[in-house]
Amino acid sequence: MSLIGMDIGSTGCKAVAFNEEGQVLAQAYREYPEIYPTAGWIELRPQEVWEAVCAVLQKVSVGIVGDPPRALSISALGEAFTPVAADGSFLYNTIVSPDARAVKQADSLRDTPGAQRVFEITGMPLHSSFTLPKLMWMRDERPDIHRRTWKYLLWPDTVFYKLGLEPRLDWSLAGRTMAFDVVNHCWSEEMLAAAGLDSSLLAEPIRSGEVVGEISQAASQVTGLPVGCLVVAGGHDQPMNALGAGIIRERMAVDGTGTVECITVAFDRPVLTEAMRRNNYCCYPHVYGDLYASLAFTYASGSILRWYRDNFGRSHRQEAEQSGRDVYDVILSDLPAGPTGLFLVPYFAGSGTPYLDALARGALLGLSLKVDEKTYVKALIEGICYEMRQNVDRLEQAGVVIDRLRCTGGGAKSPLWLQLKADIIGKPAVTINVTESGYQAGAIPGGVAVGVYGSVTEAVGALVQERDVYEPNPARHEEYGDFYRLYVDIWPAIAELSHRISDLQSR
Repeated sequence: MSLIGMDIGSTGCKAVAFNEEGQVLAQAYREYPEIYPTAGWIELRPQEVWEAVCAVLQKVSVGIVGDPPRALSISALGEAFTPVAADGSFLYNTIVSPDARAVKQADSLRDTPGAQRVFEITGMPLHSSFTLPKLMWMRDERPDIHRRTWKYLLWPDTVFYKLGLEPRLDWSLAGRTMAFDVVNHCWSEEMLAAAGLDSSLLAEPIRSGEVVGEISQAASQVTGLPVGCLVVAGGHDQPMNALGAGIIRERMAVDGTGTVECITVAFDRPVLTEAMRRNNYCCYPHVYGDLYASLAFTYASGSILRWYRDNFGRSHRQEAEQSGRDVYDVILSDLPAGPTGLFLVPYFAGSGTPYLDALARGALLGLSLKVDEKTYVKALIEGICYEMRQNVDRLEQAGVVIDRLRCTGGGAKSPLWLQLKADIIGKPAVTINVTESGYQAGAIPGGVAVGVYGSVTEAVGALVQERDVYEPNPARHEEYGDFYRLYVDIWPAIAELSHRISDLQSR
């Protein structure tokens, strides 16, 4: 039998079918664009996302020969929601996490219940990126849409409903809304009352791994999945990525490098300390057992390289086409050794942790006439690595120790990036047998649900193996340390100026 893991992301949807040994049988990907109606707003067209979901499932189902899928599990981007009518029609675009329209609504919660209480209940720092302030914005600014809305659904529960199943949302994605009680695993009446909203507008929370239902004849026609295929609750893409990388105990962390770069670390109990809140580190249910997870992230990582490719990399694209190489291998080839002396602040889409500043903008300092193209490119990667080291350092200062980073995503395909990450952060960067572990994670709860594996632990042992280990070079780590200590002083020094720039850009 085969098992399908699907991920619904901010720029595309991908489905991968695995056999019981974790070998890829078929895969499909389909992009869709983000849209920017005005400064600070970021949306997806939900019909395009739904069509992508159906298209990749159909393609994967056709690609599996003689091994029909028995289970489907979905990982998805967090916070992103869509107002849906009772008949399943979309009433408004999907509003995604970095969208900054709900700053005023988030600020209104600072008095009641207050930032500390918000964190104690939800494990989330009070911020406009989360779902709840944006639901308040919909009520305030689009009251006609709000009145017609049956449910505000995140993407897995949207898919379930479009497949004819009850919309149910796993605890990890519910935890990303800033409306979920992460200790008692239910919608928080205190948070919803403060927001002036009702829990009936949200899907039923369930544990990851629970069976949501089966594919019906009607659902089979639009997806290509066989009738009776189990649909199993997956979770938020970052904990799912962690599960697929085997992160099922403390001191383990996965570093997923895609559009966003995110380090996900596991705990065996909720950690809701002041140090965590002060640094904007969340605490919410993992997708495995009773563990909890925290995230340290930057909103722009691989997207910065893509920005460079699209805007400045014409010659690289031509060289890649002529040589048959990957364009990113061309861009990252022949970079200079050692620190560049340049400092990229990678806040191209606002800052992630530890500042979580929606109005932050990127910067590049240290330019001179001696800087050539390859030095500039390396500075882009260095800046991302400095930012992630800052997060690792602050997590450890808050009591969260990380032994090593299991690396996944597009960045894990670059030995240069992996070695640079190890040298700057000072932790081993380790690849595993599957670079896109979030999709493999979808095979784990599905496989357990249909009896392929006796437990999640058994599945992880069967499917996840470490491969290459990039150890930090002690001399290089010390050399980068001098530059890193300067890097951490840059944002506090330029934050006010950056905000003024953001204000001018939004006029």
